Amino acid sequence: MSLQWYPGHMTKARRVIAEAVPAHDVIIEVLDARMPAASSNPVVTELRRQKPCLKVLSKSDLADPEATAAWLRVLTGGPVLWFDGRPGGETLAIALRADRPSEAKTRIPELCQRLAPNRSGPGKMVRAMVLGIPNVGKSTLVNTLAGRKVANVRDEPAVTKARQYVVLKNGMVLSDLPGILWPNIEDGTAALRLALGGAIPDAALDYENVAMFGAKFFLAHYPAVLCARFKLDVVPPTAEALLLAIGQRRGGLRKGGVVDLHKAADVLLHEFRSGALGRISLEWPPS
Repeated sequence: MSLQWYPGHMTKARRVIAEAVPAHDVIIEVLDARMPAASSNPVVTELRRQKPCLKVLSKSDLADPEATAAWLRVLTGGPVLWFDGRPGGETLAIALRADRPSEAKTRIPELCQRLAPNRSGPGKMVRAMVLGIPNVGKSTLVNTLAGRKVANVRDEPAVTKARQYVVLKNGMVLSDLPGILWPNIEDGTAALRLALGGAIPDAALDYENVAMFGAKFFLAHYPAVLCARFKLDVVPPTAEALLLAIGQRRGGLRKGGVVDLHKAADVLLHEFRSGALGRISLEWPPS
């Protein structure tokens, strides 16, 4: 599966980002803690050039804690050049939980100040640009740092359409821009992870194909979680068998007892995206 979903406003956003980067001191790239590599946009890496970067792993309360710890080790003390794809600009990383807003409000300004030590004092506060793919949690982060709702938040991609400036109480200036993907995601597995995580509108997807991918992954890596959540006595042998079992247990039966696979797929995707399925990561850093 390759992905070529790239709305027109993303082309405009890319141009705006490129023009605005020189005026900022730090790039804050928000990543999905469940898939930090798949949600790392190469366009952001290209546009930020030599600017220092703070990688924020959002939704870490939904991710496997062992996988998140491994990613933080890679981002802060391991092969960072592999992850960034290019040298230049110090990189720091932090994992954030939605239920701990005070941590974000304290730690992110501290880390941004560390990345831009020359920006302190009257009239010299840090200017940071918040970037990331759609539906990764950028606007939620901006609202948390601001301590009020200044950016629209919905559980769907491509909500933010225009650039927004926010001045924090400590004087730090944030620029919140629309989430952007890259024009052609050729890595089929990465595209499926992005789709599974909700970075792409469901209308642009082969819904059942994405659910099959997720079912196969969950069976391989989190079978006990599936059995507990869907009250299964045994682990289904295949992804299709899992979806059939979910449909039978969650009101996905048509006349004649036939399982509605689309309904079953919807249940599985919703359970994963909401965290109801458990703390699951879709990728680990390379060994």
